[in-house]
Amino acid sequence: MNEPTDEQMAKIGAAFDAFTRRHKLADASGVERPFNELDKQVLLFAADHPGGGPSDVARFLAVPNTTISSATDRLVKRGLLDRDRIEEDRRAISLRLSEAGEAAVAALREVNQGLYRMMLGRLSPSEREQFIAIITKIVYSDD
Repeated sequence: MNEPTDEQMAKIGAAFDAFTRRHKLADASGVERPFNELDKQVLLFAADHPGGGPSDVARFLAVPNTTISSATDRLVKRGLLDRDRIEEDRRAISLRLSEAGEAAVAALREVNQGLYRMMLGRLSPSEREQFIAIITKIVYSDD
């Protein structure tokens, strides 16, 4: 396989920068206080993995446990996340979305769906399938 050209890397960099700006602006428009990316990922993990603990989130996101501890502290203070002690192992903690956290996740997912709909809507059905296959290959290929 040949290497990408400088021009190709500049084009993809510009496209990703524009996409990131648009995504962050879309996120900020629907939330009273926007979330940083880590806090969003912690909320989404907690929604998708009820009862998971902070170390599970850290492992999934490949970040240090202390980073997740700070994020969960912020989210608990905002009333979006609850930490529960596990009866079988009182040292362990499980994470659970509060009602406000569930609403925040629903709003985040709605924003994401709108962004994906807008992005994919610009492509023909065959281009959509190609784009999804390519982005999936990039994200899930081994380095």
